Amino acid sequence: MDGTAVSEGCHGVIVTNVTSRRGWRTAVSHHRVIVGRRPKPRYDRLMILLRVLVFMLGLFLAAYTFLSATRTFVLPRSASVKLTHIVFRSVGRVFKLMMKGLPTYEQRDGLMALYAPMSLLLLVPAWLFLTCVGFAAMFWAMGVTPWQDAFLLSGSSILTLGFATADSLPQTILAFVEATAGLILVAMLISYLPTMYTAFSQREESVSLLEVRAGAPPTAPELVWRLHGLGNLQSSQNFWDHWEHWFTQLDESHTSLAALVFFRSPRAHQSWVVSAGAVLDGAALFLSAVVRPEDDPPSQALVIRAGNVALRHIADAFQVPYNADPHFPDDPISVTQAEFNEAYDRLVSQGVPMQPDREAAWRHFAGWRVNYDSVLVALARLTMAPETSWLSDFTFVPAVTEMGQTSGRLQKVR
Repeated sequence: MDGTAVSEGCHGVIVTNVTSRRGWRTAVSHHRVIVGRRPKPRYDRLMILLRVLVFMLGLFLAAYTFLSATRTFVLPRSASVKLTHIVFRSVGRVFKLMMKGLPTYEQRDGLMALYAPMSLLLLVPAWLFLTCVGFAAMFWAMGVTPWQDAFLLSGSSILTLGFATADSLPQTILAFVEATAGLILVAMLISYLPTMYTAFSQREESVSLLEVRAGAPPTAPELVWRLHGLGNLQSSQNFWDHWEHWFTQLDESHTSLAALVFFRSPRAHQSWVVSAGAVLDGAALFLSAVVRPEDDPPSQALVIRAGNVALRHIADAFQVPYNADPHFPDDPISVTQAEFNEAYDRLVSQGVPMQPDREAAWRHFAGWRVNYDSVLVALARLTMAPETSWLSDFTFVPAVTEMGQTSGRLQKVR
């Protein structure tokens, strides 16, 4: 007799085979068949959805980082890059904490001279790390598990170390893409530095030359006296033409290469902001208080216009608040009338022909100065420029619209 019996056990199904022949003993054999649990379809769908989501997030992070580097180093125009701002502000906070223990301006200037170069160099590690995290997420989504192995493969790929290899063709292609992105990020910084230092050299050449004509640190009265002492109208015209061109270059370079704003001059008492202020104030003094020849073209007005536009564009790039539509006397300036009168009397004593009505000259000077005063003071504070007699005494406080204020104001800081 042959037969098969099937019974259910607690861990599966038991199959019993019974074989019987005449004259033979009945043989019974038991076989336990383990029935595995079928995968849950819903769980599979959730895992697929999670991997797709993680892949897209990793792709977004890597693409955003690469785009931030491109806008910072390659794009030839002013662009607000959030990631770059975060790195610069984070490094800036560390430098400000270190600066609190330094008693003199020279020591603080020496420390802050490292701020911009250090921030630039730290941009590349920040970009490489974020790119590595983004690609690690994509590797995990493509089956590289656990997370540690995915991050290890991503780091090996972006640094082209080669100690971790991909297991499939799609993963290998992704590793090649990441290695290429890493090389491009480093190449961006290498190609960016020569361009930036060329613009820095051109800026500082004029800043150093200004010391010859306006003293150290440069001041407007000193500039007016020395230009008058030359007695050469053509030489004076060349000076103003040069600085109009300088402001135009400053506008182009310090908005497209924003880190240049924080690159400090080789000497502690020099600053591109102080030099810009001295030239603008000198031009305002010439237009308002100095008796000029009738055939002298109003080049100083063009210099003030070029400087005002350049400084405002730079302030806009860093979202620095300033008064966009100032009017004197409703909006004060950081130069007091007593300081103006002191400069006026000094120039008279030095033989410079001045306008006879000092009050009218003051109003005209303030009318010119108010156009660039708040933005100049704001940039001096931003760059920690050395203090001079007509700069760094005030800071611009923007209007509080909730309190009904329609324009900002200058507030004394020391």
